[in-house]
Amino acid sequence: MTTGVRRRMGVEERRQQLIGVALELFSQRSPDDVSIDEIAAAAGISRPLVYHYFPGKLSLYEAALKRAAQDLAGRFEEPQEGPLGNRLRRVMRRFFDFVDEHGPGFSALMRGGPAVGSSATNALIDSVRQAAYVQILSHLGVEDPPARLELVVRSWISLAESTALIWLDGRRIPRAELEIQLVHDFAALAAVSAAHDEEMGALLRRIVKDEPADGPFAELVGRLIALAS
Repeated sequence: MTTGVRRRMGVEERRQQLIGVALELFSQRSPDDVSIDEIAAAAGISRPLVYHYFPGKLSLYEAALKRAAQDLAGRFEEPQEGPLGNRLRRVMRRFFDFVDEHGPGFSALMRGGPAVGSSATNALIDSVRQAAYVQILSHLGVEDPPARLELVVRSWISLAESTALIWLDGRRIPRAELEIQLVHDFAALAAVSAAHDEEMGALLRRIVKDEPADGPFAELVGRLIALAS
């Protein structure tokens, strides 16, 4: 026969539970609209006890954001096997999985949530962008990127962010179409840069050489040829 005795959580275990509860609520609604009382109720504890573990909602938001940032940064990790176009397609699928799961929180984060102006929050956002940047460079096999390549990669990461935010506002374009479009956008940005710089041209030729005829980069070329004709 079982009893209804509730197991007492340790300090760190309770903190992690509160972070998880807050992240779940922030994923459903803008953090501005989530109260400490709601977080306490969802965690099954009193409001004063929440303040025992976190000084206020801002510190809890930042802790939840840190966990979300680590998760989002991990979405850009991909085994360096196979054509680049297919790798980027899988990365974009995982990126949009995150956006889909954490829509209101993602939107509030990028547009400025309750922690707007916080140096810790800004640092976390920058850490995600930097992790994505490093991952893309590793897939390109480049350790010391020239200025034009840095511009291409960082511009593409910003484009992925803004595309996701626009998609969340009504989801009027099928998600799968945006995922492949962003892969095409990367190729297009690289191609435009290659038209102005021989070093970028050499990199683009190396990338294209390993792309299959049925891959996303080849698909883009086919679409452009069809459009021109």
